[in-house]
Amino acid sequence: MGDYPFFPVFVDLSGKRILVFGAGKIAHRRISVLCQFTPELAVIAPDCLPEVEELAKEGRIRLIKKPYEESDLEGADFVLAATNDHAVNDLIYEACKKRNITVNVSTDRSKSDFYFPGIARKGNIVVGVTASGKDHAGAGRVSELMREMLEKI
Repeated sequence: MGDYPFFPVFVDLSGKRILVFGAGKIAHRRISVLCQFTPELAVIAPDCLPEVEELAKEGRIRLIKKPYEESDLEGADFVLAATNDHAVNDLIYEACKKRNITVNVSTDRSKSDFYFPGIARKGNIVVGVTASGKDHAGAGRVSELMREMLEKI
């Protein structure tokens, strides 16, 4: 990683196979946001929070309750490795790099092709905020300010 901040890019997720590995607190936050942008979200985890189970019951995600296997990556376009196990996240990262799959590792910013931004959204207006993985609290404050601003329009 260089000294430059990441360039913001907005991506059409239509028809993309997006996998989230993990269903704990961090994964849940990311899953909840991603659900707003794609119906093609699969979550793979042996255990999950009740909130993630509820998203599956509502049909907003496809939940597969099992441990990670490299074969799960077949056909994936974007992967978020957000398990509570650093070793598993590292395995997912290595397998994605071998397969040229864009990956984000929640436990190691140096192993992320993209950062998961703070999101402020109202209708089709979407604001993404990042501090290039270096100031989560600051990015969170700015995201909240953006949400407040969007409510005023």
